Amino acid sequence: MAVCENGQSFLQSAVWGEFKSRFDWKANAFLIDWFGNGEENTPLLVLSRRLLPGFTFAYIPWGPQLPLKFKEAEKQHAAAELAEKLKPFLARNTVFVRFDFPWFFLDGDENFNNEAALLKDAGFKIAAANVQPPDTVIIDLNASCDDILASMKSKWRYNIFLAQKKGVIVNVCTSQELGIFYNLLKETAQRDGIAVHGFNYYKTLFELYEKQKKDDLSIRLYTASHEGEILAAIVVLFRRKDAVYLYGASSNNKRNLMAPYALQWKAIKDAKETGCMTYDLFGIPPDDNPNHPMAGLYRFKTGFGGQIIHRPGSWDYPYKKCLYNLFNIAEAFRKKMMNLRKKK
Repeated sequence: MAVCENGQSFLQSAVWGEFKSRFDWKANAFLIDWFGNGEENTPLLVLSRRLLPGFTFAYIPWGPQLPLKFKEAEKQHAAAELAEKLKPFLARNTVFVRFDFPWFFLDGDENFNNEAALLKDAGFKIAAANVQPPDTVIIDLNASCDDILASMKSKWRYNIFLAQKKGVIVNVCTSQELGIFYNLLKETAQRDGIAVHGFNYYKTLFELYEKQKKDDLSIRLYTASHEGEILAAIVVLFRRKDAVYLYGASSNNKRNLMAPYALQWKAIKDAKETGCMTYDLFGIPPDDNPNHPMAGLYRFKTGFGGQIIHRPGSWDYPYKKCLYNLFNIAEAFRKKMMNLRKKK
């Protein structure tokens, strides 16, 4: 697993593989020699788990990490070739391997419209549901704090200063206070109609990252309080030059005090201070469609400025096509039911 220490994304790192292995996944690390000369090797984390009795599937989050030599139109076939080469190393009953590709397109890039056709031509099938959010907002931390504020929508700057003026206090807490966060998370889930993991999931996440003890790797819990009452909390991962906002939760009380805005601003400033170059708000709807179940999330995150990017999303490379087609239909039905619950 140590080979994945050099993975570009936290989702391709050794510690993430160890974390997922605690929750019914099997983690395997590979070193991919792309050109057979030993000069262009990149790490690859592959996760596997049971799909249905007697069968499994494999999953590659934000991988593969391709050498720069590959042109845009070559990436898809390189990934398909990788899927074929991986097959002998996976369980014999593996039905398909799912990819969340790491490459991305800037908002408005016309090449993004061609991506689906290129992936289908390479033998991939679009997954019925995404695992990782393909669309996100990334804030450039190379800018000054004043410039970062200036790039936000005026209402967002106002809300940040309003929270400060009204006495909202932001603190960095220890994992001992995860229970506070989890209670807020359950409150948020009930309000917004979203699913959350059990408490042990978040507890294990903190335990594994806290034991790393590396200067360029940490996970932080931030809370925002007013007159002793915790109003909101967020979890942010700091890894090398990237900071990622993983989870957020807020109370139904005192929402007029704009505590989530104060939390994000504190985390952005901390990320910049620790040497991070980007702050990833990690997940928005694909556009500003007001009818999307998570339209409010789009407005909130894009209001902080930054660059909107789009990844291809989850794509599957089937090994056993008949079984895969049945699973795809079932997954599509499950996603439809979940979206209906969110709308309600």
